[in-house]
Amino acid sequence: MKKTTLLNSHLSRVISEMGHTDQLVVADAGLPIPVETERIDLAVRPGLPSFLETLEAVLTELEVEKVYVAEETRRISPHLHRALKEMFPETEWEVISHEALKEMTKKARAVVRTGECTPYANVILQSGVSF
Repeated sequence: MKKTTLLNSHLSRVISEMGHTDQLVVADAGLPIPVETERIDLAVRPGLPSFLETLEAVLTELEVEKVYVAEETRRISPHLHRALKEMFPETEWEVISHEALKEMTKKARAVVRTGECTPYANVILQSGVSF
């Protein structure tokens, strides 16, 4: 049995297959997911699992070198933006429009859909290397 906290086999598989600069999206319940992008749907009900809890679990296995966050997150959900800043204090950030973020999901390895219903609770994680 796995020793890390990430137990979802689909999510763990995607992370293990990622290479340097590949991207993974952790998203709220409402983000549109392109047909061509793998969907890992964890949503059970509104708020379950939460965006931040899911992100914490992902970070037990994924080395992140850069995060992409929508400008709308900072304006409309500032508490979430602050929480992300705390989670990634040393990581490179790029603030983009929500429309640009949605466009980037087309090239992501997967989108992880949470039950989060906070507006603009979405982040793109760019894989780094752990050596």
